[in-house]
Amino acid sequence: MHENDKPVLVYTTFPETTLAESAGADLVRQELCACVNIIPGMTSVYRWQGKIETAAETVMIIKTRAGLVDEVCAAVLALHPYEVPALVCVPVTGGLPAYLDWIAANTRSPAK
Repeated sequence: MHENDKPVLVYTTFPETTLAESAGADLVRQELCACVNIIPGMTSVYRWQGKIETAAETVMIIKTRAGLVDEVCAAVLALHPYEVPALVCVPVTGGLPAYLDWIAANTRSPAK
């Protein structure tokens, strides 16, 4: 498998489920990812501008190819209301081959 085609999970959070759903649908529509998982009801505790903050958030896990990660991150940033959103990319080192093939089949080919 070419390096650009290897599966990657992109983790982010949104302040509202409706924003995550809208962003996720846009990513799937553009074929930047095969699927997004949207998990509402998370509580985040974090330090921001010197203060400890607590906020309700919605998790989004984006399933894509390594070669699309930069475009996925740029799209998420363009759609995101946070100044500095959580945006972390995690390479997938294994999984059900048929599922990993499904991710590749349902994303567009990365630009070389």
